[in-house]
Amino acid sequence: MEATTQLNTLLQFRFNPEVRAGRGLHGEGDKRHGRDGEDRNIPVPAGTVVIDAETGEFFHDFSEPGERVVVARGGRGGRGNAHFATSTNRAPRYHEDGEPGEVRSLQLELKLIADVGLVGFPNAGKSTLISRISAARPKIADYPFTTLEPHLGVVAYGDEGSFVVADIPGLVEGAHEGTGLGLEFLRHVERTKLLAHVIDVSSTGRDPVDDFLTISRELELYKADLLRKPQIVAASKMDAVDDAARVERLREFCHGRGLEMFEISAVTGYGIDGFIVGVGARVEQIWRASEVAAVSSS
Repeated sequence: MEATTQLNTLLQFRFNPEVRAGRGLHGEGDKRHGRDGEDRNIPVPAGTVVIDAETGEFFHDFSEPGERVVVARGGRGGRGNAHFATSTNRAPRYHEDGEPGEVRSLQLELKLIADVGLVGFPNAGKSTLISRISAARPKIADYPFTTLEPHLGVVAYGDEGSFVVADIPGLVEGAHEGTGLGLEFLRHVERTKLLAHVIDVSSTGRDPVDDFLTISRELELYKADLLRKPQIVAASKMDAVDDAARVERLREFCHGRGLEMFEISAVTGYGIDGFIVGVGARVEQIWRASEVAAVSSS
């Protein structure tokens, strides 16, 4: 298997789940051994995790494009008749069969690699936001679970800066237990460097602070160290605010927790430029910190 940037889904394995390498040939006469079977190179998206389906053991994590790993080895080729020649039998009429190759059943999981993960309740405005700040065009509608698959978008900012943002769908209370679409997509949060909580501050009937706490709880119950990631808050749908106290309550909550909060409206564009610049600056800061840490450890 080899990781590539040319693919972004595992859809090809749904229709072609079995892959066979070339068959090795038996040993032959005239001093010829069995020819090796041809290799099969299986491209997978960068971010694919390979697990042994029979034992459940971790096999490999393709975190970088270009990584190449042998997942099943071919059998040894058979020896030809010349190998069995003796002083009394100079031309034996038999050869050795080739050995069978490995047969493995593997489970593939794709964890998107993105700088920023947008998390929040359905209809909080994540899909509209990613369509506003990037070229991604997810389906958008006013009903739960409009987004049925995660979307990636590249956001450009400044003169040459850019970062990759992922819209993580399916988070509701109980997501860590599979409620809604939670378990389908929570794993994608693991690879993000920055979590952006998109909180609906319009008149939805839910409290913005409670929304933040509920999503945080689901992330923690799924994997405790997720909440150690840097986090910011985007107060979404500012164009539809009819109670300023809701925004103020969220603002005070964020200030108390040391969270940077951006007031935005993906529909009107209000606050979007500042959000992009602010997120880009945080991503750069995280990248620099990780580079310093890598140098220090080496």
